[in-house]
Amino acid sequence: MPTEPLNSNEKTFRNPIRIFEGAGLVNPNESYYVPLDNVTNKNKQDIRTMIDRGRYFSIFAPRQSGKTTFLTETCNQLHRDFTYVAIILSFQDNKDFSREKFYASIERYLYSQLINRLQEVKCEKLEAVKKFLDQHHLSDNMSFKVLFEELNQILQFKKIVIFIDEFDGIPRSELENFLTSLRELYQKYKGVKQKALYSVGLVGIRNITKLVVGGVSPFNIADQVSLPPFSLENVRSLYTQYTAETNQPFTAAAVQRVYEETAGQTWLVNRLGSLLTLEIKPGTIEPIDEKDVDKAIQLLLLEKNDHFDNLYEKAKAYKETFVEIVFDHVEYDPDDEDQSWLTQYGLIKKRDTHAVVANSIYKSRYIKTFFKEAKALQEISLAEYTLPGNRLDMERILLNFNQYITQIGVRAFYQENKPYEKVGQFLLTAWLYPFIKSGEGELRCEISTGLGRMDILISFKGKKYIIETKVNRNDDISMVLKEGILQLTRKYLATEAVGEGYLVIFDTRLPVGVSCKPQYHLEEDKKVTSFTIAIGRDN
Repeated sequence: MPTEPLNSNEKTFRNPIRIFEGAGLVNPNESYYVPLDNVTNKNKQDIRTMIDRGRYFSIFAPRQSGKTTFLTETCNQLHRDFTYVAIILSFQDNKDFSREKFYASIERYLYSQLINRLQEVKCEKLEAVKKFLDQHHLSDNMSFKVLFEELNQILQFKKIVIFIDEFDGIPRSELENFLTSLRELYQKYKGVKQKALYSVGLVGIRNITKLVVGGVSPFNIADQVSLPPFSLENVRSLYTQYTAETNQPFTAAAVQRVYEETAGQTWLVNRLGSLLTLEIKPGTIEPIDEKDVDKAIQLLLLEKNDHFDNLYEKAKAYKETFVEIVFDHVEYDPDDEDQSWLTQYGLIKKRDTHAVVANSIYKSRYIKTFFKEAKALQEISLAEYTLPGNRLDMERILLNFNQYITQIGVRAFYQENKPYEKVGQFLLTAWLYPFIKSGEGELRCEISTGLGRMDILISFKGKKYIIETKVNRNDDISMVLKEGILQLTRKYLATEAVGEGYLVIFDTRLPVGVSCKPQYHLEEDKKVTSFTIAIGRDN
């Protein structure tokens, strides 16, 4: 391993000792690790406080967000107190188990961990527990309940805490029985200080307390806990550990860019850490900056990996809702089933009163995927659409987009006989994507600015092209036209220091196929070219 030269203040690169973990449990001896901040219930009590008070609780978080690592670290902390026996069970592969196989699996892993812990703390009741377990086998929910009723008599001064990871994998046929048994144990011993089964945590992607079986919720006695993403400070701390080992720093702007683009999603933060240090700028003490982060993101967006594959299947299952959230200002509705599932899978989140995509990387990845399904992607020759000075011929591009809409018809624009606003912006963005996919430009949607949100921004060879989209449902289009022009000129063009912008109005009053002619508008010193694209139906 390279070391710093003797009698020199100059630093050299040192090979890292650990890695940025990309799968499964994080071992702090082998991987960079930071504990999650603010893992609390609605009363702002942390996990240790809930356990000390004998509470049952549910933790729900998307896959690859640090659940298993968090549970393992919590168990390690509990085991510093000899009164605690912390046990982790996983139901990940149990969904198709019969009742007998399911409880036999619980017995195997629960009994072995219980015995090992009692041996570790030299429990004087160890032999009595062994004798009982040798005679008591788990076969159903009643035998599970009897197990702890008996242990309550034997182990009066030990506190068993059970974490059930991947609870979503429980056999559906046993869900109600198992949850009901836990509930009954909780209610029976709630006021008893000396009890063997002291606290239970159910962990999964679903909020267990919202499960309804047979018309009732069998586990609504639990506290609800959400596992948060990394904070900015968490990201900084994780990357600082790498710097301490190698002497290669991350600039403050680079850390900020990673946090902004990932919104702290733990797998994404770690994967970018790997790409930045192994692919983008390896083996050097040259600082990793925000431009390096942008390069790493482009590599990540082109990767084939299990993380993206799993989320794609979930996004596809709720595609219409997901795409609507991408392009529209959709109100967050906690009772909307599609939004609820997308939230639990980690694809969307609540921001103020709106539902938004969880992070910019997910948005970019799955927009491109759905573009291909929309068949709006085309093979193009950039030369045909390039003007002198490496400028995109936006007028020709948008006129050809109108022809594309004429060819595909307008059925996609309507849902239950109402114009579906997101489709126009979605298809237009898909149409524009080939012009930047060669790597010479960047396409961004719904960009937040200090004066609002730009619909579409293309950066191509150093020049910016801003497009605002509107839907017209009125006989008089003039108000929509005026609103769009003012938005472009006074907000977005001024903010980006751009002299010309483009306004695309999808007009439900004009039947599809009506020719689209660009119109030119001058507002103060800004030029706006507008296009009216007919999406009305004949019937």
